[in-house]
Amino acid sequence: MLNRLLSGDLPRSRILALMLLAIFLGLAVAPFAFPGVKALNVAAKVLIFVVLVASFDLLLGYTGIVSFAHTMFFGIGAYGVAIASGKLGAGWGALALGLGAALLLSLLLSLAIGLFSLRVRAIFFAMITLAVAAAFQTLASQLSDWTGGEDGLTFKMPEWLSPSFEPFENEIFGTLIDGRIISYYLLFVLALLLVLMLLRIVNSPFGRVLQAIRENEFRAEAIGYRVVIYRTTSSVLSALFACVAGAMLAVWLRYNGPDTTLSFEIMMDCLLIVVIGGMGTIYGAVIGSVIFLVAQSYLQDLLRLGSEAAVSLPWLSALLSPDRWLLWLGLLFVLSVYYFPTGVVGRLRAAASRKD
Repeated sequence: MLNRLLSGDLPRSRILALMLLAIFLGLAVAPFAFPGVKALNVAAKVLIFVVLVASFDLLLGYTGIVSFAHTMFFGIGAYGVAIASGKLGAGWGALALGLGAALLLSLLLSLAIGLFSLRVRAIFFAMITLAVAAAFQTLASQLSDWTGGEDGLTFKMPEWLSPSFEPFENEIFGTLIDGRIISYYLLFVLALLLVLMLLRIVNSPFGRVLQAIRENEFRAEAIGYRVVIYRTTSSVLSALFACVAGAMLAVWLRYNGPDTTLSFEIMMDCLLIVVIGGMGTIYGAVIGSVIFLVAQSYLQDLLRLGSEAAVSLPWLSALLSPDRWLLWLGLLFVLSVYYFPTGVVGRLRAAASRKD
């Protein structure tokens, strides 16, 4: 049953299986096990980035396409929900219409980029996608009547997803259920379904052709596969999943702006997470997202504690200053790449295969 659910892509490592189980259980009980607004925000962001990074890995890790336009589709999904909810009011119909319009726009744009640009090789295609993403971010900033410009859009969600909605009078396991927690579990179910769908895609005959194209594009074309069609299809699927991830973020934040979903920093975060978790593995998106976002969210707090504990050593206290958290985050990334060149998932699977 589990083998079918995971599309035959089992972890193949006991340590990896335990890590994935711990992450699943941790995210499933996060509202009850980790009280506080910050912890719930981190857990929700992990769910969103798992979908976003896994969809990006479909392009980069499985097909070998380097695209910098991925956050554009992330932003389209968020803006679709934001604009529809802002113009039509809080309602499930507005959410559905906004997501549907965003998916259609993502489909058309990704298809256009794929058909016109995927014949361009390597770095040239990456530069084209970077230019398209930058143009879209500028457009989003200038169309202030629709997008709110640099200030972005704030909007309301349906009553069930509103923080003021409290369906139960009594607490459950010490936590009062409200619309915020319902929103979280909506994201949890969506993220789980989307990850299982991506596992199905990459382990299907279509996914194996993508991997063959990644390994040797000319050989794949020589044996009869239409490489452009497969690469374009991969680009479209990746864009649609990223669009849904953007809609998930908009639902959670009830706000969207250019810096929230369209910034180049988000694109860099996706690249870092893919490298940390392991390219060409959907599980790598899960592991990498948890490691990166937890470090990004709590590293400053840990450094603050270390700096206060080392107050008797001024040089060490200054080195552990929370203001230097980016330095330490960069160091952690360098160490992870050095010790896990194939990512956490690749290293664990290789170790398990050597034992066998």
